[in-house]
Amino acid sequence: MKKYFYNLLFLPVLLASCGDGMRTMHHISGKAGEVVVVIDNKIWDKSVCDTVHKILAPDYPALPQREPVFDIVELQETSFSNIFQLHRNVVLLKVAADTVPEGISVKHDVWAQPQTVVVVSAKNGDNIISLLAGNQERMIHILEQAERDRVIDATKKYEAKALRDTVNKHFGGSPYFPMGYTLRKVSTDFIWIGYETNKAILGLFIYSYPYKDSSTFHLQNIIAERNKILQKEVPGQFEDTYMTTAPLFPPQTRSIRYKDFHFVETRGLWDIENDFMGGPFISHALIDKTGEKVLALEAFVYHPRADKRNYVRQLEAILYSFEWK
Repeated sequence: MKKYFYNLLFLPVLLASCGDGMRTMHHISGKAGEVVVVIDNKIWDKSVCDTVHKILAPDYPALPQREPVFDIVELQETSFSNIFQLHRNVVLLKVAADTVPEGISVKHDVWAQPQTVVVVSAKNGDNIISLLAGNQERMIHILEQAERDRVIDATKKYEAKALRDTVNKHFGGSPYFPMGYTLRKVSTDFIWIGYETNKAILGLFIYSYPYKDSSTFHLQNIIAERNKILQKEVPGQFEDTYMTTAPLFPPQTRSIRYKDFHFVETRGLWDIENDFMGGPFISHALIDKTGEKVLALEAFVYHPRADKRNYVRQLEAILYSFEWK
């Protein structure tokens, strides 16, 4: 089951569904974090391709090495065959002189499911470039939300329910955890849940601390509380070693509203004090239902000398699956 879940997230899948005389819908293909961009033959040139990469493949935030937000596969419209039509994420750049209105639209499950198709329609190539440049944040959000929703749906389908029950019991709410994750530690106001392979360590912390006022969510206070709690709860393998926030990379915060939640997201790098381990982390901090405590949901990745983006994105989706009990 664990192997199936991770194959579902990271490897190409090409499955046909069954129906009783109804239209069949294929399952999506393609790797996590990959986007097929189909460019109208009339505007296929270097400037358009360069713009596509600039808009959809900037550096992923807060990683110790450079990785793009998405891996781009560029195709001319004439090369957009059936096999590419089944891809998980498709962006269509369409040009027609009589296009009215010009703009961006989103479609779902056009050729496969769960598929997201973004259509950028304009009268000419210059207008396509302008639309892409003016809607970078929106397009990345659409595609990231699609990737996130797939992980959440898979997690809920193959859930380790006992872990959610444990977190609910302690904090009154919990994310959903995939099968294969295990309970590493439980103490007062702190839970550690993890997944390990012979190459990578993925971890999730859920912890709480007193809420004083709005300044509690200032970056320096979030990091101070984080460091204090992790020094106590997450020791390293040697004496006088423990997890903390890496000082060389300034963490970044932003305020996010998602469904019924308002939380502060923090991204940064962690390391082990007096040791040589480190990697990226992301946390969501919100006020709990009592209004007296901050509930922090945090994820970290240890995957030395290898790409980390897909692991971070998977763990971030788990954080987004949080629900009150």
